[in-house]
Amino acid sequence: QVQLVESGGGLVQAGGSLTLSCAASGRIFSVNSMGWYRQAPGKQRELVARVSSVGTTNYADSVKGRFTISRDNAKNMVTLQMNSLKPEDTAVYYCNARSLSINMDFWGQGVLVTVSS
Repeated sequence: QVQLVESGGGLVQAGGSLTLSCAASGRIFSVNSMGWYRQAPGKQRELVARVSSVGTTNYADSVKGRFTISRDNAKNMVTLQMNSLKPEDTAVYYCNARSLSINMDFWGQGVLVTVSS
């Protein structure tokens, strides 16, 4: 199993910035990609950004140019830097770790990000 603990959510005004962090523990050796997803009220969970074990990244179109995902393999952490936040970024953000070897996805408990207009 892989345990994920997120931190850094909160309330911010539109145009502001927040940094989300996710610390992983457990069977880290089995983790390939890590990423952040979000779920707004009444909507499905959606991908925000992912980073592979070698640093390849991909982003949702809605956050390109504003959000940056980074991964520190030595510290088993993944970070999401969110700039120029918009009210539509308001959601619960979930850290995800994907293991291809055991074909499983692991999730954190989620952190709330609220962007006021």
